[in-house]
Amino acid sequence: MAGYAAHMRVAVLGTGTMGRPMAENLARAGHDVVVWNRTRARAEQVAGVRVADTPVDAVRGADAVITMLTDGNAVEDAVRDVDALPLWMQMSTVGVDATARLIDVAQTKGATFVDAPVSGTKQPAEDGKLIVLASGPEAVRAQCDELFAPLAQHVLWVGDAGAGTRMKLVVNNWLLAFVSGLAETIALSQALGLDPQLFLDAVAGGALDAPYVQLRGLEMAAESFPPSFAVRLAHKDAGLVLEAAAQAGLTLPVAQAVEGELEQAAELGHGDDDVAAVYEAVKPRSS
Repeated sequence: MAGYAAHMRVAVLGTGTMGRPMAENLARAGHDVVVWNRTRARAEQVAGVRVADTPVDAVRGADAVITMLTDGNAVEDAVRDVDALPLWMQMSTVGVDATARLIDVAQTKGATFVDAPVSGTKQPAEDGKLIVLASGPEAVRAQCDELFAPLAQHVLWVGDAGAGTRMKLVVNNWLLAFVSGLAETIALSQALGLDPQLFLDAVAGGALDAPYVQLRGLEMAAESFPPSFAVRLAHKDAGLVLEAAAQAGLTLPVAQAVEGELEQAAELGHGDDDVAAVYEAVKPRSS
């Protein structure tokens, strides 16, 4: 062993769309999981775990802490009153600046900080098939991999803490551009008097196809957007991409357009719908 028990006590702070199935998968793998959520009722819906009243209670005695919250401010708020943290696996998507702040917070609390955002949405989280973009010290990677195993189909270690967040922004830039481009394509087919299914058939099985094309394309054509990755969160992530690009001296016109489309979709009342609802911002309107 590497100085830790195969089955660990894990505190999971945040039991939303992603945190809940992650906590359940850890519990099913035999770990002793304690959860906290700002809205306790959501924490009580998590199967196979114990619920703490506060983050301090959740973290007490833990071998590792996982944070899976909306943004950097929410993560900071969750750990603010915790005097000391053990291994801290920060798995939320919070952006470059917030990650730098959290690294500083970790130092003040004596924590070993692992920056490990995930790529994947609700169903992969439930199936334990996320992709973890991990970054942090070599010394704790084996321990982290024990905890990532029930959560992920693939773990990619990309460097020192902070590199995981930068890679997540790169991945999200591709995802959001992909979804927005698909929405515009479905809208164009309709505007030209073509059934969107014909487009989906035209690319099916070829180099231009992907499972996401078929799934989200059908949802866009039906204007049905069951939530998996909410528009409001996608809009937040698009802003983080643009912020990071600007700090690096890079202008991304496509990313700027995508951010605007996501903002418009949210303003149209689709903030809690799946990101495929970006289609609502570009679909043909009756004259």
